Amino acid sequence: MKLEVQRDSGIPLYIQVKDMIKELIRQKVWVPGSKLPTERSLAEELKISRNTVSMAFRELEAEGIIVCQQGRGTFVAESDEAVRRESRRERLLRIIDIAMEEATALGFSIDQFLAITHVRAREKQDILSRANIVLIECNREQVEYFARELAHSVGVIIQPILLGELENDPDKYQNIIRQADIVITTLFHLQSVKEILGPLGTEIIALALSPLLDSIVRIARLPDGAQVGIFCISSSFAEKMLSALRNAGINHLRFATFLGPAARETVLSQINSVDYIIASPGRKQELVNLTDKDVIEFIFSPDQASIDLLRSTLMELEQKNLKRWEKENGEEVSG
Repeated sequence: MKLEVQRDSGIPLYIQVKDMIKELIRQKVWVPGSKLPTERSLAEELKISRNTVSMAFRELEAEGIIVCQQGRGTFVAESDEAVRRESRRERLLRIIDIAMEEATALGFSIDQFLAITHVRAREKQDILSRANIVLIECNREQVEYFARELAHSVGVIIQPILLGELENDPDKYQNIIRQADIVITTLFHLQSVKEILGPLGTEIIALALSPLLDSIVRIARLPDGAQVGIFCISSSFAEKMLSALRNAGINHLRFATFLGPAARETVLSQINSVDYIIASPGRKQELVNLTDKDVIEFIFSPDQASIDLLRSTLMELEQKNLKRWEKENGEEVSG
């Protein structure tokens, strides 16, 4: 089957690649267990950038449609249909039902099961609340947004540190980082963070970031030649945003970048000079308060694989701290 993308369709290229792969799987051209072409070969066949294919692969993997195996390649997921039919809530309810059946078989009543699980959840919550996690990123609006979103996703408090401030005054943050259980950064900054931190021995997790699909789709649907204002706080955020739009195949718009903060009159003049507005998380509310124009918020978010990696690391930390807690409190260490 000949594979091709439509560059003038207004649909981001990586979304076209995703849909193309899904259709090939639906038609059973690629069956469960089939090995997909490499990112490089698929990019060459479609005459698009490898980053575009990589973005499509990452989202398909997060959705459970494909599986990327280090050193072996990328394959159609074996249990894709079964996984997608069952929602996360249904899976959790099934796990709870199994646990209750096991508990009653051991002689516990439902009320006792409820009381024990409540206490255990509080213990785990208390342990996680004491986890010391540091997030290092390059611009303030992004690092604060990431800290909030990751805290919500994994249920822990995360302390943000700006990479620039760490580079300028590493001694100021040495003690904070030395006491951290985990340091989080992005793949883009991983090497810089490692060099700054040196041999502290603190575990570093690197997150892969992707723009939210909703933002990309809304921007892709803007009319050809429209003047679009990018409103953000830092030039680094603007550069990443423009790079993400180029990688998504969005080349039909004219962009102007406006960095803030700025005086109200200046911002109003900037708003009036463009047809459409894209805002970073740090400036969205400011613009919403100043104009009736639709404000498209552009968000970079850790992909699902990164969230899963962070969760698994926290689970290991939780188990270690739980055993220490039980030992300190004279309780039997759980299996």
